[in-house]
Amino acid sequence: MNPVSPDLWQALGWVTAILVVVSLITTALSARRDVNGDLNPVVDNLKARMRGWWIMLALLVSVFVTGKGAVVILFAIVSMGALREFLTLTTRHKADHWAFVASFFVILPVQYLALYLDWYGFFAVFVPVYAFLLLPMLSVVRGRTNRFLARVAETQWALMVAVFCLSHVPALLFLKIDGFENANFLLMVFLVLVVQSGDLLQHLWSACIGQRAIAPDISKSRTWEGFLGGAASAGIVAVLLSWLTPFGIVHAFVMGVVLAAVGGMGRMVMAAIKQDRGVRDWGHMSDGQGGFVDRLDSVIFAAPVFFHLTRFFWQSMG
Repeated sequence: MNPVSPDLWQALGWVTAILVVVSLITTALSARRDVNGDLNPVVDNLKARMRGWWIMLALLVSVFVTGKGAVVILFAIVSMGALREFLTLTTRHKADHWAFVASFFVILPVQYLALYLDWYGFFAVFVPVYAFLLLPMLSVVRGRTNRFLARVAETQWALMVAVFCLSHVPALLFLKIDGFENANFLLMVFLVLVVQSGDLLQHLWSACIGQRAIAPDISKSRTWEGFLGGAASAGIVAVLLSWLTPFGIVHAFVMGVVLAAVGGMGRMVMAAIKQDRGVRDWGHMSDGQGGFVDRLDSVIFAAPVFFHLTRFFWQSMG
């Protein structure tokens, strides 16, 4: 196992300190309720996020000390949970049985095996090419054409979100960047901190100065003012965290803005799907926690963008 970078422990220490402070503030705010005795929606949202962050921190610390293999296995398990959540909301038919079996027990493990073997060429095209072509073949042989296109497309989209996109988070560990050896874990920390901070900042900016909702039918609390303010603020957060990365200050700022923008829009896309299906949460990991997709929706969209931008501009060509 490669030694863990001392900078990683420093980063995790800062994350822990921030979580302690924010958790104390959230606890204090939760004690103050409105006149009806209800918790403020912003505080309620923050409390749910804090619980999720503590769980995520505990899991990441446990696997960071074990190595790449443990991280890949962890995200494979998370992908399986997210895929299950997504497929429970899709149009299902008994004719798609083998497509579902292949999704869970062939496509998902092969994608993560290719990642672990550092087989980038196959990892990058397996789901969007081979899996996308395989799924309709498995369904069509059953001869059931009722809503065939919708059934196939929804299963493909589930694989894209829960397996392909999410697998790009641990894929950051396999980038080869000069002068950044044994420090790739820090890229994962940077990604999660910037995206989640950007999402929270967009929510806060919308609450403070938001006027024009981006998509009122989906969320009246998500505004253009909040989106732009949150993205710019996430750029500043990225600059403050640039020491975790091989990026310069300007590059970190641009990356932060891009990640916050993609993550924010991704969260709205997932909210639109939930609204279309008439559900509040994708799943229920525990009381008030939502599911895997609820906790990771913005990261899921931002991860492949972050991975490929970093690979294209910073990975060693040798």
